[in-house]
Amino acid sequence: MDVTVLIVPGLREDVPQHWQQLLAPKLPQVLSVPPMGREDLDCARRVAAIEEAARSIIGPLVIVAHSGGCIMVAHWAQQTQRPVLGALLATPPDFDRPLPAGYPTLAQLQAGGWLPVPRQPLPFRSLVAASRDDPLGSFMRVSALAHDWGSELVDLGKVGHLNPASGYGDWPMATELIERLSSH
Repeated sequence: MDVTVLIVPGLREDVPQHWQQLLAPKLPQVLSVPPMGREDLDCARRVAAIEEAARSIIGPLVIVAHSGGCIMVAHWAQQTQRPVLGALLATPPDFDRPLPAGYPTLAQLQAGGWLPVPRQPLPFRSLVAASRDDPLGSFMRVSALAHDWGSELVDLGKVGHLNPASGYGDWPMATELIERLSSH
């Protein structure tokens, strides 16, 4: 089956050593939603970018989102008609609690349309990959989010936020999880 992977970044700029950036060239069919950075917090604009990218893909689709991209996908899932085989949602943040310094405040997230974070079951199969020491979301809170979304929880252990700041570049497990989602 020719599956296209749609990469949805979080609230960051282009980071060359990020696992999503390193993963893309290894995939046979891939499209990435352009990163918009932390300055543009318009959730609706980001959701529209996911919809535009998803509609441009012919055939089966698997989404690979990281961090804030997971929340974008949850918002997008409420309004799209685009069929999706599955979604890998890696280290979603807890936007219901204040984030560490340098990240958007709850007031900024509210003003950008991020809150409330959707809690309805996603209309497609999903895996939430959660870290036990993520500074942007406790394992317990991310586990509850996965439960609400109807997602299977994948315990990554202590991987921080699964980004270069946490010591992660390449993340080989992503390929395995994408294959799991693609085979059903």
